[in-house]
Amino acid sequence: MHTSFNPKSIAVLPFVNIGREENEYFSDGITEEIINALTKVRDLKVTARTSSFYYKQKNLDARLIGNELGVETLLEGSARIVNDRVRITAQLIRTDTGFHIWSENFDRDLSDIFELQDEISLLIADKIRENFGHFEVQEHLIEAPTKNIEAYKHLLKGRELRMRWNAQDVKDAIPYFEQSITLDPSYADAHFEKGWCLGMLASWGYLKKDEGLLEANRHIDIGLQLNPNSAMGHYVKGSISFWGYWNYKDAFEHLQLSLEINPNSSEVRDAMADGFSALGKIDEALANNEMALRINPLSANLYFTKGNMIYFKKNNQEAVVLFDKALSINPFFPLALEMKAAALILDRQAALLASFVENTPQLERPNSYRAIYDLMHNEDVFIISKNEVEKEFQEASVVSLRAWDLYYEVYSGNHEIALDILDDRIKERSGQLFNFRNDPFLEPLRTYRKYKEIEDSVFLTLDLPEDILEPKSPVVSSPLDNSQIEHYSEAIELLMNDKKLYIDPELSLKQLAAHVGLHANKLSWLLNNHFGKNFNDFINGFRILEFQKMAIDPANKNLTLLGLAYDSGFNSKTVFNTFFKKETGMTPKQWVKQNTT
Repeated sequence: MHTSFNPKSIAVLPFVNIGREENEYFSDGITEEIINALTKVRDLKVTARTSSFYYKQKNLDARLIGNELGVETLLEGSARIVNDRVRITAQLIRTDTGFHIWSENFDRDLSDIFELQDEISLLIADKIRENFGHFEVQEHLIEAPTKNIEAYKHLLKGRELRMRWNAQDVKDAIPYFEQSITLDPSYADAHFEKGWCLGMLASWGYLKKDEGLLEANRHIDIGLQLNPNSAMGHYVKGSISFWGYWNYKDAFEHLQLSLEINPNSSEVRDAMADGFSALGKIDEALANNEMALRINPLSANLYFTKGNMIYFKKNNQEAVVLFDKALSINPFFPLALEMKAAALILDRQAALLASFVENTPQLERPNSYRAIYDLMHNEDVFIISKNEVEKEFQEASVVSLRAWDLYYEVYSGNHEIALDILDDRIKERSGQLFNFRNDPFLEPLRTYRKYKEIEDSVFLTLDLPEDILEPKSPVVSSPLDNSQIEHYSEAIELLMNDKKLYIDPELSLKQLAAHVGLHANKLSWLLNNHFGKNFNDFINGFRILEFQKMAIDPANKNLTLLGLAYDSGFNSKTVFNTFFKKETGMTPKQWVKQNTT
């Protein structure tokens, strides 16, 4: 896959757990917290967790990963817990050259984990800004969500299960969140996590619906009282409003709030896509899906969602390609398996359906697919009896994610029975039918008055927000007026020419900002917008001039070119040679020869 590059972009690869295997969840948690922190930097493209974790325990070249994810930088690291201490190493790598921009080791008390995550996230944001261009960086990217480190550990253990996206693991995650809440009742994220799990399980029929949704919303509302500006909280509230109640107004309002707080969330974009598709707005759904895929290009769920939208546009062959893409990432993704079967049935692909069923033992209802194929197309390809279909439904070990029993009645000609089933499930707001308005399997029912009444019961008096808008990026005016631009530009030139600050190889944007007496955000803006250079290019320009002056001085003829480069402020042979060639079009040796003979 070739993805377009954004120079201000990063993927945080899963931190390697060094030490005891049971601490794996903790190194994963550190990775996820840093990803979440960096997404708060508005103009920085951060690859989502799902795509980053695709590379877990895969030792691949940085350039290959950068090309697949469309990012200019990678963060790699490791974490080790020893008693009550945590040791973290981290390095930031350019994906075009494999060059290490920055690396550092940290050794802290475990109780300082949030401050450490914040420090690392801010350092990374600063280094990307110095190398690739201006964006605003907040004073802090992570605020400690709890003072109880044990509550945090339980949350990480639960989240590790919840992120596997299957019903049993989501159920198994709940006790960890409950323990986290017991240890710290004011831990908002633990309430959100438990609320999401309960709400989604109830929406899809794995728990008693009314009780599950009531308890889910109780926890979500507690969380929002504790942290009303939580992007995650509004995402969870919107998701459960949508899946549990089909309350589109509440869902879109909370999802929009979440995007205003964090515009870089692929999960929220995916939820928006589901909302739009349920309303029949397939193009808007696809637009949100495309935005999500830019952030999360290796998400099985997003390829499934895209396939779904293409399926609703009646392009079954292209939809199958997308479902196959989802299954290449996660071969056991239940919804993608079900939808591939549906698309093959509709596209009248008997041979492909037969092969798919034969070679996919994880399918839950193979006889239903084959029986519906024969009934829909009035053929005897598979010849599956009604008893075989009914037995399959009775013996199925999991809740059906699609309404195959309903489809079976539709194509058996039992339309009154089918309409009754549809009516009951729509009243229940069943997750398997949230897209019933687009569902091609229900086409034979749409001529009935009862179908129209069922559809009207959902959509006729539909309460929607007045406008479903894209969150707007804030309009940023110049942070400095003309006289300030002139004053600070002169101050910077003076510091460079007289004080030669660039000689310090460790000089950072923040250090220069302190010398100038200007906030780092404003200095970054000034360098990029007035001088037309990012911080590194600006400083290295002075280092090149210093090198050139020293290289043609006869007093230095016995010094090596690399030694002169280091004396000019460079601390890397690679950076020096690369930047020199970019600025002059020659190697240092060629330039010196041309200017000393």
